[in-house]
Amino acid sequence: MGDFVKVALDAHGGDNAPKEVVKGALAAVKENENIFIYLVGVEDLINKELEGVEYDKERIAIVDAPEIIAMGEAPVAAIRRKKNSSIVMGMKMVKDKEADAFVSCGSTGAVLVGGQVIVGRIKGVERPPLAPLIPTAKGFSLLIDCGANVDSKPSNLVQFAKMGSIYMQKMMGVENPTVGLVNIGTEEEKGNALVKDTYPLLKNCPEINFIGSVEARDIPEGLCDVIVCDAFVGNVIIKLYEGLGATLIGKIKESMLSNTRSKMGAALVKPALKQTLKKFSASEYGGAPMLGLNGLVIKGHGNSKATEIKHALEQCIKYHESGMLEILSESFALTQIQED
Repeated sequence: MGDFVKVALDAHGGDNAPKEVVKGALAAVKENENIFIYLVGVEDLINKELEGVEYDKERIAIVDAPEIIAMGEAPVAAIRRKKNSSIVMGMKMVKDKEADAFVSCGSTGAVLVGGQVIVGRIKGVERPPLAPLIPTAKGFSLLIDCGANVDSKPSNLVQFAKMGSIYMQKMMGVENPTVGLVNIGTEEEKGNALVKDTYPLLKNCPEINFIGSVEARDIPEGLCDVIVCDAFVGNVIIKLYEGLGATLIGKIKESMLSNTRSKMGAALVKPALKQTLKKFSASEYGGAPMLGLNGLVIKGHGNSKATEIKHALEQCIKYHESGMLEILSESFALTQIQED
């Protein structure tokens, strides 16, 4: 297939599948000449979404996966039992090098289990983290981990910091990215056992630009480029981010439509406000890559629409072209040699 970036896309992942997933795939193909997409899912259902739609049939193919892993299923059992599901088949395509990446908005647990069991970890990586970009006043920061490893060790967090730094530098073009450790205060002696044990390891790690502890209130300001924490803390941060953002947008709209005067003002500020809110939307950054695997796996939000799907697919192009997989592999291979 020439120089195409080949992506296996879970056509049945998420609340709006397959309709929005297929729409996102069509948009990605239309706007990017170097992507080939495998729509992995129930063939008949996917074909229904493609009926009457004009698209480049040379760059979209259907891989029939008759089984579907539901959101509420036990992840390990589902991965073992449903070999013909879109998640398992898409992951196997990455493992077998038939696809360069896999994107799913489906069951987070199944994607995390499948990533480790099927795709496998890069040699030297202890635990692959989920690492979404989150909007800040200065642009964006990488939150690592946000959902893969609830019970982490200090050595895991050090690896997260290293992977996050490489990602921000090579993928996002941030020179010498700053790294902060989420804590309840900026003093070195503060925090729980995990944070206290991790702090000196990060402080003495020559491969990262560690600036110390960061409090939750400093995260939206963009105090650091890489935000390091275990998945329990990271998931609380990102869920609060999402909930607070939605609430504020709702309240702003409510105020602007409260009377005739505010409606007139709203008409004047709407273009600027819309642009600002767009910058603070997590959907602009696609999904969360599961770093440290032998292939790219991206987990999108469960309620993703076509726009988020398209951005996640474009993420795959950028990841592939940046050589991130090779860079991470070489970095951890070198680390292991130094440790040995």
